[in-house]
Amino acid sequence: LHNGRHSFPTRRSSDLLARLVHSEAAGEPYIGMVAVAASVLNRVASPQYPNTLTGVIYQVTNGHYQYSPVLDGRINLPANQTSYQAVYDALSGWDPSYNALGFYNPRKTSNQWVRQQPVTTVIGNHVFFR
Repeated sequence: LHNGRHSFPTRRSSDLLARLVHSEAAGEPYIGMVAVAASVLNRVASPQYPNTLTGVIYQVTNGHYQYSPVLDGRINLPANQTSYQAVYDALSGWDPSYNALGFYNPRKTSNQWVRQQPVTTVIGNHVFFR
């Protein structure tokens, strides 16, 4: 299936994305959860990144995981229904991240590279960037 923006992934990769959204954005506003999902989908669509959800989520660059829940194991915890809904909304074309390719919590990262990227929006505790 394709909606003009994203191909709908398999149930297994949708579950993986929902678990990432849950572990990265639980406690964030709903729009922020959708933005996290959309930013991951934007990476899948970008030629700069792997072209599958699994490839993007598990990507290691210069010895660093792209998403902290992959590193610390939170990616393996079950997602809640809200996280699945956020994934569905992002797959349906809602992108409150404004085409971001990533996000970070400025209080939780010392990574200088992400802090130098162009910001698309700030939602809750996350800064979204291109």
